[in-house]
Amino acid sequence: MRPPAAADLPAWLVGELRSDHAGETGAVMIYRGILAFSRDPALRDFAQRHGATEQGHLDLLEAVLPPGQRSRLLPIWRVAGWLTGALPALAGNRAVYATIDAVETFVDHHYQAQIDRLDAERSHPEFRAMLAHCQAEEVHHRDEARDAADAPAGPLLRGWAWLVGTGSAAAVHAARRI
Repeated sequence: MRPPAAADLPAWLVGELRSDHAGETGAVMIYRGILAFSRDPALRDFAQRHGATEQGHLDLLEAVLPPGQRSRLLPIWRVAGWLTGALPALAGNRAVYATIDAVETFVDHHYQAQIDRLDAERSHPEFRAMLAHCQAEEVHHRDEARDAADAPAGPLLRGWAWLVGTGSAAAVHAARRI
């Protein structure tokens, strides 16, 4: 997909793209964290494939969002993302898949809110198309993680998933502004 031009975008959309860029940065690091500790061939394949997709999303956003408009908190998003992948990888496949499910569920809703606003304003169809493309791939990641989970999440994993979703929401809030 060819990225759209970012000239003269409204401030709200720049903030959203900043948060998207920060999120994709974190997503790349989640998969790197998984790969740092997982030795399971199926999980490593999952992480390599989806990590490559996330890198593609990051590349798209870097092509449209100039460095001066990116989050100044990127070092924090990199560390947080890596830990969000590494810690569940230490706990096992179920924890990883529950984490990816939680992250991608949040991302699906986050992208949908942006798409809905662009639709309501009937503006920037090129950015809408880019976001819809990324969203579809994120939903695929979520669905694949759900299918790979071998049992429903217990209370501890549900608590972890809540923490991941809440942390993602807080990160978006901060990245929109900083």
